[in-house]
Amino acid sequence: MSAAAVLPAVEAAEFRRCMRSLAGAVAVITCGEEGARTGLTATAVCSLTDLPPMLLACVNNAASAHPVIRRTGRFAVNILSEAQLPVAGRFAGRDGAEGEQRFAGAFWTHDEDGTPLLADALASFGCALEAEHRHGSHSIFVGRVTALRASAGSPPLLYHEGRFGTFAASA
Repeated sequence: MSAAAVLPAVEAAEFRRCMRSLAGAVAVITCGEEGARTGLTATAVCSLTDLPPMLLACVNNAASAHPVIRRTGRFAVNILSEAQLPVAGRFAGRDGAEGEQRFAGAFWTHDEDGTPLLADALASFGCALEAEHRHGSHSIFVGRVTALRASAGSPPLLYHEGRFGTFAASA
């Protein structure tokens, strides 16, 4: 196929429907400082490199966290366990909570720069914003990991076909 070939248009709704087939770990991306914190539930998070440790997180340009990450240059990625389903729902806006209200009902600490970290997350990564790449409705935030913490034992929370859940490991 030549580079000049015209590809058929893909409808956004059909694209979203197909992407729901991709099971993903559930994370809460947090930012801001005490009294002015915000965040969102996300599955579009992944490692980028381990030398130096970096990750990327995709955030909708309309999300309340988007301008805060840009302004502060800091964010955290908190990987949720199945027991943290209520946290995922709250940060997804399912109960109408916004901003600081989303942090109610869970124990939070912070890294040295004041970025909120979920105390009992499977893993938390405090990040300094290294780069932002805007594409359509979202930005890809590249974060250099400056703090991390892990706890073991609980199955991860997953998102698949529009639902939160977990999986049974094979023997």
